[in-house]
Amino acid sequence: MNAELVRIVDSIARDKNIEKDAVFADLEQAMVSAVRKAYGQMDEVIVTIDRLSGDIAATRNGEPVDMRELGRIAAQTAKQVMIQKIREAERGSIFEEFVERKGTVVTGTVSRFEGGALIVNLGRAEGFLPRSEQIPGETHHPGERIRTLILDVREAPHQVKIVLSRSHPDFIRRLFELEVPEVSERIIEIRALAREAGYRTKIAVSSIDAKVDAVGACVGVRGSRIKNIVVELGGEKIDIVRWNESSQILISNALKPAEVSDTALCFELGRATVVVPEDQLSLAIGKRGQNVRLAARLTGWDIDILTPKEYNKGLDDMERELSQIEGISSENIEKMMVMGIVSLADIPEIGIEPLMKTLGLTEELAAKVIEISAEAAKRLATEAEAARLAAAEAAAAAAEASSSTEAEGAAVGEGAAAPQSEAGPGTSEAKGDAPADAVDASGPVEGPVQL
Repeated sequence: MNAELVRIVDSIARDKNIEKDAVFADLEQAMVSAVRKAYGQMDEVIVTIDRLSGDIAATRNGEPVDMRELGRIAAQTAKQVMIQKIREAERGSIFEEFVERKGTVVTGTVSRFEGGALIVNLGRAEGFLPRSEQIPGETHHPGERIRTLILDVREAPHQVKIVLSRSHPDFIRRLFELEVPEVSERIIEIRALAREAGYRTKIAVSSIDAKVDAVGACVGVRGSRIKNIVVELGGEKIDIVRWNESSQILISNALKPAEVSDTALCFELGRATVVVPEDQLSLAIGKRGQNVRLAARLTGWDIDILTPKEYNKGLDDMERELSQIEGISSENIEKMMVMGIVSLADIPEIGIEPLMKTLGLTEELAAKVIEISAEAAKRLATEAEAARLAAAEAAAAAAEASSSTEAEGAAVGEGAAAPQSEAGPGTSEAKGDAPADAVDASGPVEGPVQL
């Protein structure tokens, strides 16, 4: 019997991933509760179990107790205490195990749905995949195997709550570590990552080995590596760009596939003004602004995209308005351009101190520059809006006039065609031609008959 107890403890410790000493301690505590249930709660009870032989020694107030004589109620108490203790120990073991695995990718099986959330069987525990952490538009079915990221692990009443995610940016990072050996070996480093789950992801990578092409290694031969990740994400697009310490080059890379003509950085505002050709504008902005939005998050810069015409107009307006201020020279204006100020609207955002420090202006002159710039920017914006509305009204009027002309032409055409169609049969008779139904079919007919 005692050897059987040792085997049972070994089995419980192995199945529940609990230390054997912890199981023995729980058994001893359960037996103490059983003795007190049988004799009295205030008694001094000591129970010890030999870890090797399984022999049980119990005393109550210094007197030995035979555990087999306690009765059914005491045994039931010991059973309940034992179950509770083992469950607590198992929860602690599960919590420790998954806390260590936090931030890693695990594979599980979809068990069921609970109010839009997925319950995923992870083996020893169940994970919780909330709707907010699911990829938009993705559907799953019970029994399906899925990969998820362990986002958070926390203790809840009577359970360990494991929060999973498939929409977190780190999920992409871990998938690259699994699919690209160079990433897991830290030869290639993912320097920055921006993601809109279910739609598009941008990743900036660099290599510590000059012989290893970071972008090519992540893509794989004929796209084999990136294809596996895209399939796992349900077709989400992934742009892999080359990292560069120069912010200008990095921003140009991040806006791919659009071609960038020029980039002006304003460190005071954390803003980058990017100039792209007219035919590249929509490509740089992307569908619903997605490309520029992801590029901004990837690089950490607030990105404004302008065409050469808009960029030059902003510089011309700034030069024209500021050159009228006494004390502002062309050299000051050029320094502003070097600072990344490309329009009058940027100057009020910069503030007085940068103008004083960089341009050497007095506080009074810097305040005057900001005031005049704000007024001019507001005036020019109002004029531009009025011109836009006037152009829109002119286009609408031209379209209305064009449609009216087409309608009049169609009416004239119908009026001219009406008499001709009415005179058709009469004209045929006036020429002496016999109607089709008046042709004598008894004799031969020479020549064509016009029906």
